[in-house]
Amino acid sequence: MSVTVRPYRRGGWEVDIRVVLPDDTEHRERRRSPLGTKAATQRWGEDRERVWYHELTHPQLRQKEVPTLKTFAPRFIDGHARANRQKPSGIAAKENILTIHLIPLLGAKRLDAITSEDVQTVKRTLEKRAPKTVNNVLGVLSVLLHKAVEWNVIDRMPCVIKLLPNPKTTARFLDFEEYERLVTAAKLEAQAYLVVLLGGDAGLRCGEIAALEWGDVDLQKRQLCVRRSEWKGQVSVPKGGRLRHLPMTVRLAAALRDQRHLRGKRVLYHAKGELTTKIVADLVRRSVRRAGLTEHGTHVLRHTFCSHLAMRGAPARAIQELAGHQDLATTQRYMHLSPSAINDAIRLLDQGRSVENFGDIVETG
Repeated sequence: MSVTVRPYRRGGWEVDIRVVLPDDTEHRERRRSPLGTKAATQRWGEDRERVWYHELTHPQLRQKEVPTLKTFAPRFIDGHARANRQKPSGIAAKENILTIHLIPLLGAKRLDAITSEDVQTVKRTLEKRAPKTVNNVLGVLSVLLHKAVEWNVIDRMPCVIKLLPNPKTTARFLDFEEYERLVTAAKLEAQAYLVVLLGGDAGLRCGEIAALEWGDVDLQKRQLCVRRSEWKGQVSVPKGGRLRHLPMTVRLAAALRDQRHLRGKRVLYHAKGELTTKIVADLVRRSVRRAGLTEHGTHVLRHTFCSHLAMRGAPARAIQELAGHQDLATTQRYMHLSPSAINDAIRLLDQGRSVENFGDIVETG
């Protein structure tokens, strides 16, 4: 028996394990290590060698030890999602996907018996759902199976999981006139006015608006610190796991100054206490109706914030920082709105060139 560790072609380390059984049959397994150092990978490979030898010499035990998807699901949620301190909303989303979609279809199957055809069955069952929803379901299944491999519950991925094509759509937003109508309509309710400005003038998410505290507001510097998010009474870090600092517009700073209170540490309150995300959404919905608009929902305000910055010529990197996007590709969804970004890029080719004959160009049909 032997364990060889070598660099993996895509980074990290690969373990090459050779096992010889008492009947002189030789078995070989190569897999990428889940660990980052060569020494740790060597130890991991040796542990895997012993487990694999036992599995090969006691196949009847191995068959009994492989759990079904339904049995393994709680271990996956606790050992992966909760152990990695994922957001409560993210944990709940995984639990819902398992309960509603995966366990009814594949719950009785052993993890090593889930086939590529089973994956296609999941896709067919969800054929009326949006591609993004289907990919979310497939993504949970993929991570669950990869964790089962990493934890030596199964030897290898039992199936191929291919996501559906899901072209990025243009984010819906309010134009300048619509947004100002909404701001005006929201002034009839003090809390609604703050919510609309926090979403449209600062780009905060619904949970970030609900969780904002006075300790996060610096009126002297006209700056907000977004450090927490609320979801169904549970407070965690914002999406992406990091805080961000935002300069405030003049009217947002004025609105916060005018509504300063001593009822508690949260900025937003109503008669029964702190605002929840549901109440925040209701405030926006009522203001939208008063303004005579069709678009509603707090996330449209965030899209409006990013879109207006792009339309005013803000650089993509600045929008990414202000919005707290982890990936610049998310920010790029708004950059087609920039009136100057593409034109300015093409104008770089004109630098140093003679453009005297521009007037002589004639278009031909």
